[in-house]
Amino acid sequence: MMNVYKFSQQLVSSPLKDIPAAVFQQLGQLKLPVPRGDIAITVGSRGICNLPVIVKACGQWLKDHGALPFIVPAMGSHNGATGDGQREMVESLGITEATMGMPIRSSMEVAEIGQVRTGSVFMDRHCLESDGVLVLNRIKLHTCFAGPIQSGLTKMMVVGMGKIRSARTFHSARAGAMKDMLLEMGQFVLDSGKIFAGVGILEDGYDETAEIHAIAPQDILRREAALLEHHRSYFPRLPVEDLNVLVVDSIGKTYSGTGMDTNVIGRRGLPGFEDLTTPRIRTIAALSLSASSQGNAIGVGNADFITQRLRSAIDEHKTLINTLTTGDMDRAKIPATIADDETLMRMISDRYGEQRWMFIPNTLHLESLYVSEDLREELLQHPKCRVADRPVPLTFRDGRHQLSFARE
Repeated sequence: MMNVYKFSQQLVSSPLKDIPAAVFQQLGQLKLPVPRGDIAITVGSRGICNLPVIVKACGQWLKDHGALPFIVPAMGSHNGATGDGQREMVESLGITEATMGMPIRSSMEVAEIGQVRTGSVFMDRHCLESDGVLVLNRIKLHTCFAGPIQSGLTKMMVVGMGKIRSARTFHSARAGAMKDMLLEMGQFVLDSGKIFAGVGILEDGYDETAEIHAIAPQDILRREAALLEHHRSYFPRLPVEDLNVLVVDSIGKTYSGTGMDTNVIGRRGLPGFEDLTTPRIRTIAALSLSASSQGNAIGVGNADFITQRLRSAIDEHKTLINTLTTGDMDRAKIPATIADDETLMRMISDRYGEQRWMFIPNTLHLESLYVSEDLREELLQHPKCRVADRPVPLTFRDGRHQLSFARE
């Protein structure tokens, strides 16, 4: 097959040096009275960098101020929409009772707290019965819609804490109305008086913790919008806008709520709604499903080809529950399935040629990548890319490619 060039792109790097100290400083500067009772800390299903460190620091700060913190898995319909499944998900992220020194209370039981145009707004029973909730999440661009607030604290309050029932209410809105629905539902949660504070995380271009912001409840909607704009300066993108073939080594919920970040691949996969205009990619091949996704392959429908290895890793029930909750069934459609990496790539090259290919590990880590030989000169002109002097052959062993995406 073809030769490829390894290249690296210079992303924004701003790793936070002392994460626990930042958590303590941020929560302390709020000067909020801390309830001397049970405080819930929300944990979602995403692979957030340093998540165990951040959660543990939040818990320790609350303990130091007389509270009794506990962890609530808050992830809508993820991991089969069961209490045990969501507990298993946070444990797979390193959030266990032993490592955190806090109990985990996981349930799908909710209580209704309000009504919006598309249905009822719900809150997790453990959160509602607590003396307060510390809402914790990463703030970033959403994969379905654009708006002043996208993925972050408000979505955690609405979809995460509302479990599958609020998730259905939110996703019943058309994509164009989701931004308004998020604000409307988020206000109901804030008006409940249960939110003690928010802790928003920003990550840099290398998926490292860059900033931690503690926010008083009355300021969450305003501050989150500003932090989302700031996040855009960190967000990594592909350095080439027109590709013939994009090969994604791994997809999954750990990388994005849709398996592959739609803002990276330029496909939202929502028929009838306005799609992203860049990048423009003709063919997308996905090779594997991350183990930490625990079989949830939502977003696989945004690929054109997958391997049998990926298909065999899909838990159809978990994927169905998550996709059915969003209502966007195209994202779970199974693409053309090919035996292995080698057979897949030979088939694509025979049909679409060997020009303008790019290989990426996943859509979250975009530092070390590969391109076909014809793109070398284009990348040499890119101010943030450094290209290897010599190409390497695209080789396979037992059907799997041998490219290494490790930093050099």
